[in-house]
Amino acid sequence: MGKGYSTEKIREKLISVLDGSESGMSGVEISEQMKVNRITMTKYLKVFAAEGLVRQKNIGNVTLWFLEPGQESFNFPDDYFKVAPQYLDYLIKGNEDQVYSLIRNCLHSGASVNRLIMEVIYPAIDYVRSIFDDGKIGTAEQNLLRTTISKSLQILNQIPIVADSKKNIVVISADFQSSLLAEAASTVYHSDGWRVSHLGDMSSAINVLFDLDFQKLVGKIWKQKPGIMIVLVFSQTEEGLNFFADSINPTKEKSGKRMKLILCGIPSKKSKNNSDLVSDKLDEIIQWSQTVYQNLK
Repeated sequence: MGKGYSTEKIREKLISVLDGSESGMSGVEISEQMKVNRITMTKYLKVFAAEGLVRQKNIGNVTLWFLEPGQESFNFPDDYFKVAPQYLDYLIKGNEDQVYSLIRNCLHSGASVNRLIMEVIYPAIDYVRSIFDDGKIGTAEQNLLRTTISKSLQILNQIPIVADSKKNIVVISADFQSSLLAEAASTVYHSDGWRVSHLGDMSSAINVLFDLDFQKLVGKIWKQKPGIMIVLVFSQTEEGLNFFADSINPTKEKSGKRMKLILCGIPSKKSKNNSDLVSDKLDEIIQWSQTVYQNLK
């Protein structure tokens, strides 16, 4: 394997070479089998070690390389359909380590963060909520599954991203049930280069002082008002949507056209809230945000 091969191809080949090698392999052995220059291969091994794909063990003067347990190579975009049921199966069976390994393996194989969330994690959130609502699992098990999903999102959030100072968003959850959806949305925006202020479950802040509290927050995180500021509110109830819309709109009116309010939920047809977009579809919300940003540039 020589010049011109992508990092993904080298990673895929390395998994194949090291898979099943219980005694490990030296850098020289790996470079020979991979047909990659020894010095170049050493650089790749160090990068893959930092990603958690391989580990090294020094025995005397020899450094041996091992594949971390649970590594698997995928071929994207074709394999998204395969990953979704696998993720859900590991999740429901309580195999946390396999859940996290699967997410890392997908990243190692070149998966898109956004598609992992939209096609794998987001459906799992809906499924956990539905089996809880149907009485198939209790509160304790629901919280355990939600924690595992949250940790999956944290893996994706740890990917270094250079945020655009002109793309700003505040993400709020009006209740506990919406908090995981809000966290998933924050991760998508983060991967798209937005400066994300994730407030999490703000149900405890539902009081008459929240509008002042929110105005102070915006003044701190959006001082010079560069670009655009979007406020995205998730709520399972119409009351939650209406409260935060009413509390945020005074600050929105003072900030002018560069602040937008999105409500993610299903309000009644009679509901009157002064928002820029109401939708319960995350892909639609993300696309709308990007379009609004592009139009303001």
